[in-house]
Amino acid sequence: MEASRDLAALSVPLVGELVAMDDPWEPYRLVDLASEPVEGARAFLRELQGAGRSAATARSYGMDMLRWFRFLWAIEVPWDRASRIEARDFSRWLQVAGQPRRPHWRRPSEAGRWVAGGKPYAPSVRAHSETVLRTFYDFHRDVGTGPVLNPFPLDRARHGRRAHAHRNPMDPARNERAGLYRPRVPKRVPRSVPDEEFNEIFVRLPSHRDRALVAFYVSTGARASELLSTWQAGADPGRQLISVVRKGTGEVQELPASADAFVWLRLYQLEMDDAIPRGRRLPLWWTLRSPSRPLTYHAVHRMFERANAKAGTSATLHALRHTAAYRMSEDPSLPLTDVQFVLGHAQLTTTQHYLNPRELHQTGEKPQVAWSLGEAEQVRGVYGLAS
Repeated sequence: MEASRDLAALSVPLVGELVAMDDPWEPYRLVDLASEPVEGARAFLRELQGAGRSAATARSYGMDMLRWFRFLWAIEVPWDRASRIEARDFSRWLQVAGQPRRPHWRRPSEAGRWVAGGKPYAPSVRAHSETVLRTFYDFHRDVGTGPVLNPFPLDRARHGRRAHAHRNPMDPARNERAGLYRPRVPKRVPRSVPDEEFNEIFVRLPSHRDRALVAFYVSTGARASELLSTWQAGADPGRQLISVVRKGTGEVQELPASADAFVWLRLYQLEMDDAIPRGRRLPLWWTLRSPSRPLTYHAVHRMFERANAKAGTSATLHALRHTAAYRMSEDPSLPLTDVQFVLGHAQLTTTQHYLNPRELHQTGEKPQVAWSLGEAEQVRGVYGLAS
């Protein structure tokens, strides 16, 4: 019989860190309590780089591994000795414990503590964590540096049949490699920002730079980080195009934008002409406070949060991308494949999510459909009925 572990009394301190390195050969490094690199995670991140994964992917995988290593350090189990029991308890702990309190200067004693009823981890976060950790242990099993049995096994009975069994080719493909501890992620309809709510947010933006950013986000459908990658030479008002670096492929792509966005951009450039360095290869977006620095994703995110708080709304920065996608999908003159290209989706099925109607509300009684006299006579004639 297995030994029980009291997860309710478990304290998992925020020790260790995923450090951003100024080194193209090692973009990120996971360090332990003594600030020493965790060699198991280091080898896995090198494998990711060798497979062509981006630095953003290394950071995403590293954060999932950091959460797992903190749990193992708290229960005093080496990562290469972890079993299915530790993986199960980790999955339970993610569901119940919720997210920890982050360090804050007003509450230094509560920093790093998990409290009951904290904001729970979303199913998508837990599903991504399970996939990353299963891949991590698959790698170490194959190279002979980890446990023989993966602590995060596959669920071979989830679909009630053997893997890769014969199926109807007209049915959508199923994921045959679902993890045992992988939660079911509910399908969500992308949320757009209603026009009234968008107007309330836009009028409360404090600067021309912020108005230009939001106008570009809602007209191009670019991701938040993609728009911040634009160089000063990447904005072309004459053709109403702006160049961004795509998140997945790293390729430069021109996106169509609204004329209003370029008007706000020009006002921002005139306002900050003396404070912003000039150069074709320099970033387009800069901070407003001196000394000027390239604008980061977190700064834009906080800017939009402040505007939301003033407007009393709950829109997110990513919802602007959904809004642009809905608007493009509703345009009858724009093919869905063109929408896919502008949004940068790898699969057309992802773009098809925006074909769902945004508003299905109807007030009052439904109109009664009545045939005209001529149509009724034609139908009677077809079926040989007397008039």
